[in-house]
Amino acid sequence: MDQPPSTSTSRQPSALTVALAIAAAGAALLLIGVLGTVGEVAGLVAVILGTVLAAPFSEQPGAPVASWWTMLAAGALIALAGALVGLAVESLGGLLTVLGGVLVAVGVALGYPSRR
Repeated sequence: MDQPPSTSTSRQPSALTVALAIAAAGAALLLIGVLGTVGEVAGLVAVILGTVLAAPFSEQPGAPVASWWTMLAAGALIALAGALVGLAVESLGGLLTVLGGVLVAVGVALGYPSRR
């Protein structure tokens, strides 16, 4: 017996939503810092992966701010630079990593697609 079509208004998450969720989870790992070095490396990988996966959607309309992906990419690069600088100067590296994580979080918030 066939089931009637669903009347649910929920949809599958789009690729952009998944990419932004990955970047947001990575930013949270970077900013919270509970899991130590392993958590920071995982957060950095997630931020970079989310940024790369979100790149094809950077020019599509629907985001409240047009340059959201630029902010996301800048945050990812600053976080990566912070991790590298942190190998030599821990305090400066940590500051750059936090700045990058905040920029990623703001970029995710601004790039999240609005409801239609």
